[in-house]
Amino acid sequence: MSDVLAAIDQGTSGSRCFLFDLLGRPVSSAYREHAQICPAPGFVEHDPVEIRDNVDRVIAEALRAAPGGTRLLGIGVTNQRETTVAWDAESGLPIHNAIVWQDSRTDEDCRGLIAAGLEDRVRMRTGLPISTYFSATKIRWLLARVPEAGRLLATGRLRIGTMDSWVIWNLTGGPSGGVHVTDPTNASRTLLCSLETLAWDPELLDRFGIPAGPLPAIRPSIPGEPYGWTSPAGPFGARLPVCGDLGDQQAALFGQGCFAAGDIKTTYGTGAFLLQHTGETRVPSRHGLLTTAAAASAPPAPRAYALEGSVADAGSAVQWLRDNLGVVGAAAETEALARSVPDSGGVLFVPAFSGLFAPHWDMTARGTILGLTRFTTRAHLARATLEAIAFQCREVLDAMTADGGKAARALKVDGGATANDFLMQLQADVLGIPVLRPAVLETTALGASQAAGLALGAWSSVSELAALWRADRIFEPAWDEGRRGEAFRRWKRGVERAKGWLEE
Repeated sequence: MSDVLAAIDQGTSGSRCFLFDLLGRPVSSAYREHAQICPAPGFVEHDPVEIRDNVDRVIAEALRAAPGGTRLLGIGVTNQRETTVAWDAESGLPIHNAIVWQDSRTDEDCRGLIAAGLEDRVRMRTGLPISTYFSATKIRWLLARVPEAGRLLATGRLRIGTMDSWVIWNLTGGPSGGVHVTDPTNASRTLLCSLETLAWDPELLDRFGIPAGPLPAIRPSIPGEPYGWTSPAGPFGARLPVCGDLGDQQAALFGQGCFAAGDIKTTYGTGAFLLQHTGETRVPSRHGLLTTAAAASAPPAPRAYALEGSVADAGSAVQWLRDNLGVVGAAAETEALARSVPDSGGVLFVPAFSGLFAPHWDMTARGTILGLTRFTTRAHLARATLEAIAFQCREVLDAMTADGGKAARALKVDGGATANDFLMQLQADVLGIPVLRPAVLETTALGASQAAGLALGAWSSVSELAALWRADRIFEPAWDEGRRGEAFRRWKRGVERAKGWLEE
């Protein structure tokens, strides 16, 4: 028998199930996209029922694709963070589409809370600014705008959580005894969780007007007992422990073997997310980053923290080229298209579709394309899009260096876009440090499976996990400092032009 661990990776674009062996190698996988629902400008929603059903399907497909003689030990879950869903505990049905982390419908509410002087208090308690990005104002919107929410709240049937809570509740029985739970890495993204206690903060709940009753219990993955057990009637067809739960970016930090203070990684997905482990120390940011919970790795260290810089639009900018403009037929085509021209032809693209996140935090910014001429082709626009991803990551890494006082010597990378060799070389050129691509690109799912395995005793320590990490390729920077500096100064000029668009 070959022992394996399952990981459910419920992402912004779709849901995956991976089976990994105990050497961290993928054994089988399955993936299904779900619809991106945009009913109004700034609104981004997902259908929770579609996601629930897709999770069931990819589990079944991954199990069927696994070789014979595998034994499944347990299940870890990782998820798009901040995306918020509310549902009826009795029927198991959502009362509204999930409101996605990219959604900016609560912009006016956020402005009002900031004007009321709440932001300093929130940042001190949670490490986060008040922004449409996080869950609290999405919950406020659901409570205020969906009539069924009040009725279910009064009867005790209302459940509210991020997508990990929805997935785990359904995996562990749903209306028939499902466990309503989350972990600190997700709870710390809501504006409602104290970083000091890693518990719901009564004062913040009161200030935001959010009752504690519908919220999930906060329980760490490591160490800890299983969150619950799958039903034999469910997609796994057996009673198995669900014992890992990490927000996607913290899961990737874990899967990259970044367990020591100073370790840093970038995940390229719908957005781009840079996390730097800071150990048991909470490091307040003075340069527009977030202080957030990381996965605790051992009983002597019950808490862990990270600095994070979130870029709202990375892969979503490439999706926009594909789906909205028809510039490419598939995301992978951007590599050859970008290589076909020596530079962007003077074009600069700031993909601030829902505002700018770290380090700017400008909810009024919007996507901007500058430098268009009759010479401009779709190849120049494709190259400018990849450059935008690299420059946004440079801004965040510079902020981390300023906060931590120590420059990064290398950057570990993961996520779908790392398959683009041109983008990875560009990232090394823009940063001026080596970029390390791992042998297993899906480190988010890997981290969730390893969190589950560590909780089950498959490994005795994170040192064993760190020893499993292997590089696929190292990209060394080729630009000189003069070219790097001039390109970055030009990028910053473009960002200034994108800011404040809605106010104007």
